[in-house]
Amino acid sequence: MNEYLLSAYIFIALFIIVFVVDYFLINKKKLNLIKNKGVTKKGKKKKIKTIGEVDYLKAKFKLKEKELDLDKMIIVISVINAFIISIVSSIIMLMPFAIMWQMIIAFALLFGLIYALYEIYGRHLKHKEERK
Repeated sequence: MNEYLLSAYIFIALFIIVFVVDYFLINKKKLNLIKNKGVTKKGKKKKIKTIGEVDYLKAKFKLKEKELDLDKMIIVISVINAFIISIVSSIIMLMPFAIMWQMIIAFALLFGLIYALYEIYGRHLKHKEERK
């Protein structure tokens, strides 16, 4: 099997797995707690958790919370996170370097993609807010 084809399969599988875990098991639960003001389905009071990526975007781009659609935001954030993790792992698997160099390149790619993609998404949100 072609090495690039295997990497593409791993990318797709990892993208789907990371998206499902990030969206349904992490962000969706936090969003439900935020919407219900800390009350769970069973009626228990829990500490309201925040979604770190949303807080980062609100602070950096001075977004107004009232105009944000958190349901759509967490879907996009989960897609961004899944893309970052799966693309970095797919690229690193193709590199024939020693593990130390792969880790160094992976961290550089990881931080570069995080900054770039969240910067693009934040500017998109800011532009959308200014149009209204």
